[in-house]
Amino acid sequence: MTTFETPTDLTYNRGLIADPAAYAQEAGAEGWLFLCGDLFAGMEGGMSYADVQAAVAASENVVSDPPQVLDMDLARQHVAALDRLPRPTLVTCRVGPRSSAVVYLYAGLRAGASADEVLARAEADGALFCASDELKAWVAQGLAELA
Repeated sequence: MTTFETPTDLTYNRGLIADPAAYAQEAGAEGWLFLCGDLFAGMEGGMSYADVQAAVAASENVVSDPPQVLDMDLARQHVAALDRLPRPTLVTCRVGPRSSAVVYLYAGLRAGASADEVLARAEADGALFCASDELKAWVAQGLAELA
């Protein structure tokens, strides 16, 4: 049994990002995994992948926003992208629940932690995905299937 700690080299958003360049600079980010598709750029408060690319030197875009259903194929894509990106790395979706799920799934996999450990730590940290039974189940499934 490991002692799973709060991820420190991955940061997720907790709301809309008004200024992507300032957000990346404030976080000292070297990499950015952006989970939104093109539709988000046209929404009020939205941003584009081009905004992300302009803010950091290394980025990847794995479209995972609604109506996209999170599944293990997307989980594998998230893991592969995070393995490639330099640290510290931002992981962002529209307002944070999906990005927080990706961060805790990835960190849990790399730490060899159990779903119970990861979910308990996420709850204690106030991770946004914890408000969604669907996202908690996705994280638990990913920890079981991708370990």
